[in-house]
Amino acid sequence: MGRVFAAAAYSIGLTPNQVSLISAGLTFTGIVLLATVPPSFALAVVVWLLLALGYAWDSADGQVARLRGGGSLAGEWLDHILDSAKLVSLHIAVAIGAYRFFDLPDALWLLVPLGFAIVSTVTFFGMILNDLLRGKRGVPQSAEAGGSSLGRSLLGLPTDYGVWCLAFVLWGVPQAFMLVYSLLALAAVLYLAAAVTVWFRKMKALG
Repeated sequence: MGRVFAAAAYSIGLTPNQVSLISAGLTFTGIVLLATVPPSFALAVVVWLLLALGYAWDSADGQVARLRGGGSLAGEWLDHILDSAKLVSLHIAVAIGAYRFFDLPDALWLLVPLGFAIVSTVTFFGMILNDLLRGKRGVPQSAEAGGSSLGRSLLGLPTDYGVWCLAFVLWGVPQAFMLVYSLLALAAVLYLAAAVTVWFRKMKALG
């Protein structure tokens, strides 16, 4: 979808920054709806579509930049700022929506989205910092990838933002949503715990 959107955006003359703002508009509309509108099946589908379309447009801005001959530092900065705001806002909106509209058995369940916000923010910052510090040592970004495989892809699915978006089709069924969302949060915690160990070891080797 991102490739299709990138081709369409390029053909009508949109800049990468405009594509980023389209993505942000879709994503943050969905996030606001989570915090302000009572859950329903219709809302769940709308939120999922908004988040998924926002994700697709987010993957298009870099492609548009390459089609136009290369991106800019300002564009990369804007993209990272919007991504960081999106990650923390999404989980905070879940906490607000759950507090306002869910019949939670215990208020402690609100710690799940709050903890998820922390984990996703630290993970995102860690990846950005990895690129920054490796770049200072002249190491290409691809050096940490370590190859890819079907197994690695499947294991990484619970931590994929696209899977997070899909989970919101359950927003109209609070118990089911909280179960799936909590499992995704646990997967994110386990991923971060494993990742920081690897990242720290590689930083020690570089430093």
